[in-house]
Amino acid sequence: MSSTDSRPLRRTALDALHRSLGATMTDFAGWDMPLRYGSEREEHLAVRTRAGLFDLSHMGEITVTGAGAAALLDYALVGNIGAVKAGRARYTMICREDGGILDDLIVYRLGETEYMVVANASNAQVVLDALVERSAGFDAEVRDDRDAYALIAVQGPESPGILKGLTDADLDGLKYYAGLPGTVAGVPALIARTGYTGEDGFELFVKPEHAVRLWQALTEAGAGAGLVPCGLSCRDTLRLEAGMPLYGHELTTGLTPFDAGLGRVVKFDKEGDFVGRAALERAAARAGQNPPRVLVGLVAEGRRVPRAGYPVVAGGRVIGEVTSGAPSPTLGKPIAMAYVDAAHAAPGTPGVGVDIRGTHEPYEVVALPFYQRQK
Repeated sequence: MSSTDSRPLRRTALDALHRSLGATMTDFAGWDMPLRYGSEREEHLAVRTRAGLFDLSHMGEITVTGAGAAALLDYALVGNIGAVKAGRARYTMICREDGGILDDLIVYRLGETEYMVVANASNAQVVLDALVERSAGFDAEVRDDRDAYALIAVQGPESPGILKGLTDADLDGLKYYAGLPGTVAGVPALIARTGYTGEDGFELFVKPEHAVRLWQALTEAGAGAGLVPCGLSCRDTLRLEAGMPLYGHELTTGLTPFDAGLGRVVKFDKEGDFVGRAALERAAARAGQNPPRVLVGLVAEGRRVPRAGYPVVAGGRVIGEVTSGAPSPTLGKPIAMAYVDAAHAAPGTPGVGVDIRGTHEPYEVVALPFYQRQK
């Protein structure tokens, strides 16, 4: 049962398959999800060097349709969604009136008047409720499609080759942050070139009843390329190395996109008003002059691992807070993302450490991301 309420955990269409593979399961945002199948480090390195297979069916899909769909999304979200071409996707955010981040999202334009908004599992209901509320007066329908999709991701340098053997879709012509309908292993799918690992890869949206068939076909096709099933644990270390924010850690309602160093997603030049515009204009002005804190990377000089919430220190005082931390299999050292005072945010700033249970461990301030794939 979930620790926060009495409702049973939700299970994905691949639940029995995960258990047959010996997965360690965990409660994640009310879902029973695979944390790991074996070694987290081996799963991580497989994605960096070969390929990994993920069940992401806990993500929240919301469909927005109608002649006013683009106008609604332009009003409800901070991005210029109306400018997104059919078949393309856009990373964006939904904010409160005060500019605080409700969630970060990917929006796919599936057709002239049809969009799919993909929210984080922990925020899916919040995003759905906000979109429904903000749809008043627009010629658009907001539909909860969380039960209509299973989501399987294949990520890593070998993923294009693995997928090519199972589909007639033009993968070579499929750009990053684009999606097209096709079939994979005979299963109808939305094939998107997106991911959360820092590697090339694909996310495949299919009907839940087709999920097992697709997973097994990908497993067989990837066997010779070293593909392995991967859990949420290595997904977290992969996104951390790639400097990608996680809601509830680097992104919260107490932060604006500008506080998070992601002001580029806010499009003030789009037509009309949008929720949070006035507050975000003020936040943009503050960030341009004197940002309160800056998101940076930290690399350990020792072996002790920082965790979210640990204080960042310098000169005997607290100058920030760790938002995410873990051992980095790629770097071979503990790493962290942290918000620190702007005066200590420059790469190489001396004297910065993390207070790990009373001991100030030395850390090097570095620019994000920690890892970037060679394209």
